[in-house]
Amino acid sequence: MMALLIIKTCNQYLKFKDNDILTVSLDKASVFPMTRLADVKALEHQATAAGYRDVIIKKLILTEEDVS
Repeated sequence: MMALLIIKTCNQYLKFKDNDILTVSLDKASVFPMTRLADVKALEHQATAAGYRDVIIKKLILTEEDVS
């Protein structure tokens, strides 16, 4: 099992690229390890200040299984 952090706004996810913030689908979103929680909180505040609504940090729980 692996846990990653992601930032969501309404029903979309955020991608942080250079100095831009983009709304994207889950497969294109910026993800961060749990050790970067402080950085992710700063990005959450940055997105809110940029006018994004209902910005929230989410934890993704990933599991790996064989596909047969």
